[in-house]
Amino acid sequence: MEYEEAKTAIVETLTKKSKSKSKFYFNDLAKIMGMKPRLAKKIVNQLVQDGVLEYWSSGSTSMYGLPGVGKQAAAEHED
Repeated sequence: MEYEEAKTAIVETLTKKSKSKSKFYFNDLAKIMGMKPRLAKKIVNQLVQDGVLEYWSSGSTSMYGLPGVGKQAAAEHED
């Protein structure tokens, strides 16, 4: 799967699921792309750099999501 195909698959899937879930584990993204973790990691990192995905960490858990989606995003922009 090429970068653009992976990007499209991830954005479409996360957009469909965004009403019930806004953050996804790395393994969820690798499964969406149908890739092994090493190759998937390169693509996910590129998507984060390009601003397609955002990285979120609680300190013990690392997750990814679409920028500006979810409760955490709304709380971060409050003054």
